[in-house]
Amino acid sequence: MHEGMSDEALMLAYRDGDAAAFEALYRRWRSRLYRHLLRQCGSAAFADELFQDIWLKVVNARKGYEVAAKFSTWLFRIAHNRLIDHYRRHARDAVASYAHDDGEDCPDDPAEAIPAPAAEQPERLAERKALAQELVKHIEALPAAQRETFLMSEEGDLKLEEIAAATGVNRETAKSRLRYAVNKLRAALKDLQ
Repeated sequence: MHEGMSDEALMLAYRDGDAAAFEALYRRWRSRLYRHLLRQCGSAAFADELFQDIWLKVVNARKGYEVAAKFSTWLFRIAHNRLIDHYRRHARDAVASYAHDDGEDCPDDPAEAIPAPAAEQPERLAERKALAQELVKHIEALPAAQRETFLMSEEGDLKLEEIAAATGVNRETAKSRLRYAVNKLRAALKDLQ
């Protein structure tokens, strides 16, 4: 029922008492928002805290919600403000890794005897993991405003106008921040390609 509705329509339905509309919004945005927070603050513990705070703010703001911008812009504006508060209170933690090694060996599995495709060979996986770690390092090294703009674009899939609205700057400033971030990342990763 809710799957075809826009984010704004879901939020309005939630405002009017439809709890299932909130669940649909949460399913749509939880992963992107969490990844954005994790990459911004670099700590799962802080990201978890911020994530809960942001969704609590969404819940508490539902009664007064009006469509003044896209829901994603509104949500990431709340996230931006909460991150600013976080930065004021805490020093940045160590870089969080994008790549996780969750695999476990299963010697009794006959599928283990079948060679993996070339792209999944250990040396290729190690190369991709190293590249991911380098990318994380260089994203973390970006100035905070450029990093936030880049992550909103990549993780939040926000357009320049939405990023500008979420961060409280004009479109040209958001565009410049994104361009500088992308250029710095390209230059930093040029030798790795």
